Amino acid sequence: MTNQNKPFIIAQFSDCHLFADKQAKHLGANVWQNFNRVLANIAERNNIDCIVFTGDLTQDHSALSYQHFVNAVEQAKLTMPVYFLAGNHDDRSLLTKYLIAPAFQTNKMINHDFWQIQLLDSKSDTPSGLVSQENLQALTHHIDKNKFQLLMMHHHPVDIGYYIDKHGLLEQGIFWKTIAQLNKLNMNIKAIACGHVHRAAHLTKLNIDVYTCPATSVQFGETKEKVGSTLPGYRLFHLNSDGTIVSNIITPLNEFIG
Repeated sequence: MTNQNKPFIIAQFSDCHLFADKQAKHLGANVWQNFNRVLANIAERNNIDCIVFTGDLTQDHSALSYQHFVNAVEQAKLTMPVYFLAGNHDDRSLLTKYLIAPAFQTNKMINHDFWQIQLLDSKSDTPSGLVSQENLQALTHHIDKNKFQLLMMHHHPVDIGYYIDKHGLLEQGIFWKTIAQLNKLNMNIKAIACGHVHRAAHLTKLNIDVYTCPATSVQFGETKEKVGSTLPGYRLFHLNSDGTIVSNIITPLNEFIG
C-alpha cells in the first residue's frame, strides 16, 4: 500500500562536460571526478524515485565521453530510473546510440499519482535554446490536467543576470505565452527546472517557479574568466501531493554553491 502523502522525489543533475581523457579539466575542475562524486551521493540515497539529467554530457564532443558517462552511471549501481535530455553541447544521435536501456529511460514523460513531469527538448542549431512550435504543441497535447506539472529542459527560459543569458532560450515571449495560456485552462504548470547556467537559482515568472541546477562539472562566475566554484552539485525536488514543491541543493563535499 502506497503512502498517499509521500512526496515524489527527483534528483536532477546537469552539465557534466566530460572529455575522452578522464584527467582533462574544464575551467580548472576535474569534471570526471566531480561527476562520479555526484553519482555516488545520489546512489547513497534510498528515497529518490527517479533521476533526470538535463544535458551537456560532453565538452569535447567525443564518442568516448558518452561511453564514459554510461559506464559511470552503470558502475554507480543506481536503483532508480534515469531520464535524460540533450544539451547544446550534445549530439542527439550519440545520446540515442549510447544512453539505452536498462540503465536509461528514453521516454520524455514521467507520470506519478499526483504529478506529471515533461522533458522538453530545447536544443537548437546554436548554443542558445529553442522549444519548437511542434514541441509546444506536443506539450499542450500531452498534459494531464488532473495532475500537477513540472517541466524540465536544458536552457533557462528566464534571464539569470549574467553572461550566460546570451545563450538562453530564444523566443521566450512565445514560450511564456503558451505556458500562460495553458495555466488559464487550469493545466497546473507549477514549475520549470533547467540546467545550462552552471549555477543554482530560484526565480519566479507568471507565478511559476523556475529552478536552475548547479553543474556536476564547475559553477560559473559573473564573467567567462571568473569561475564561481570547482565543486560539483545537484538538485533534489520533493513534489508533494498538494502541488507544493520543496527543492534543495546537494553538494557531495558539503559546501554550499551559490
